[in-house]
Amino acid sequence: MSEPIFIPNDRARRLLLERQGLCLAPKRRLTLSGLQELIENLGFVQVDSVTTVERAHHMILFTRNETYRPKLLTRLLEKERGLFENWTHDASIIPSCFFPYWRARFEREAESLKARWRDWHGHDFEQYMEGLVAHIRENGPARARDFSETREKKANGWWEWHPAKTALEYLWRTGALAITRREGFQKVYDLTERVLPAALLTHTPSHEAFVDWACSEALNRLGTATSGEISAFWASVTPGEAKDWCAGELKQGRLLEVLVEGADGKAPRKAFCRLELPEALETLSPAPPRLRALSPFDPVIRDRKRLQRLFGFDYRIEIFVPEAERRYGYYIFPLLEGEKFVGRLEMKHDKAADRLDVIALWPEPKVKWGKARHQALEAELERHRRYLGAGGVNFQSDWLRTAK
Repeated sequence: MSEPIFIPNDRARRLLLERQGLCLAPKRRLTLSGLQELIENLGFVQVDSVTTVERAHHMILFTRNETYRPKLLTRLLEKERGLFENWTHDASIIPSCFFPYWRARFEREAESLKARWRDWHGHDFEQYMEGLVAHIRENGPARARDFSETREKKANGWWEWHPAKTALEYLWRTGALAITRREGFQKVYDLTERVLPAALLTHTPSHEAFVDWACSEALNRLGTATSGEISAFWASVTPGEAKDWCAGELKQGRLLEVLVEGADGKAPRKAFCRLELPEALETLSPAPPRLRALSPFDPVIRDRKRLQRLFGFDYRIEIFVPEAERRYGYYIFPLLEGEKFVGRLEMKHDKAADRLDVIALWPEPKVKWGKARHQALEAELERHRRYLGAGGVNFQSDWLRTAK
C-alpha cells in the first residue's frame, strides 16, 4: 500500500473554504436558481432565531453573496418548494431533492424519539399526536399557539413546551408534518403531502443506500475528512457506519488516504478524500481577500476541533455561558480575512436607534490592527448596514480591545 499523500495546511484551508462556498465571487448577482444551487452545494443551512444582527441562516447566505436577500429564500421555501426545513445536527434548511433520504432518517429516529417523548408526557401521547394530525388534515395548517394549552415556566427561567408543541415537533421531526411557512419566526405546520412535491414522497432508500448517500455527500462537501467528521456532517449516520463506509470505499479503490497538515506546521492528521482531489488542489481559486464577519453558526465554524486544527482558531459560542464567565461576549462574529481568521467582532443592530453598533473587536494574537485592516472592517460593516437598511454605523469608544 502506498504512503498517504501529504496535503499542506494552506491547501487544506482553501479546499474547505471552496467546498463551503467562500471562494465564490461575493458580488455576483444571485438569482433564485443560483440560491438553490448554493444551498445544494452547502448541503444545508442552519436555522437560528437569534437576531443580534440578523438570523443565522440569512447571514450564512449573505456572507457568501452580498446580493442575497431573504425574500429569495422565502420564495424557495414557501412557493417553489425547492427547500424544506427539518433536522441535521440542528434545525436546518435543506434542499428538497434530498427529502427521500430524510424519509429513511425519519424511520430510524421515530421509535427513539417516540419512546423519549412518551416517557416525558405519558402513554396517551401517541393518541394525542393522532388527534393533532386529524385536526390539521381537517382544518388546515396550524401553529403551536393555535392550541389552548399554556406553558409553565420552570424555576431555571426556561419555558417547558406544552403537549401540543411537543407533539407538533415530534411529528415534524419524523416526517408526518412539514413546515409550510413561518409567521414571524413561528412554524406553521401542515401535512407533509400538502407541502412537498408528490414525487419526493414515493420512495424511501434502503439502509445501505441511505448510509452510502450520507457518507458520500458529506465527503463531497468537506473535501477531506475523517470518518468521524463524515458521521457528524449530517448527523444521520453513526460513527461506526461512517468508519465501515470509509474502509469499504478504500478497499474498493474509490478513496485515498491523505495526511492533512495542521495550522502552524502542526502534525498532520490522517483523513480520506476522492481519487481526483490531489490533482484538483493545484487549480483551486483563492478565497476573496476581503474581510468577512461569519455567523457563529456558519458551516465553516461548526466543527470547532477541525476549525482549530486547520486554522488555529479556537472559537466558542458563549450564548449559554453566564455573563460573568464569558471570555468575549454573548454573540461574537469570527472575522475571516481571505483564508485566515484575524479577529472576533461583537456588533448589534440597534433598530430603535437605526444603526449598526460595533461594541468590541479583539484581534487574534500577532495580528496587527492597522489602517488597512480598519478600512477593510469599515467596508464589511457598510455591506451589513446596507443589507440591514440601518441608517449608520457607530463605534463605541472602547471598541478596539487587546488580543487575547
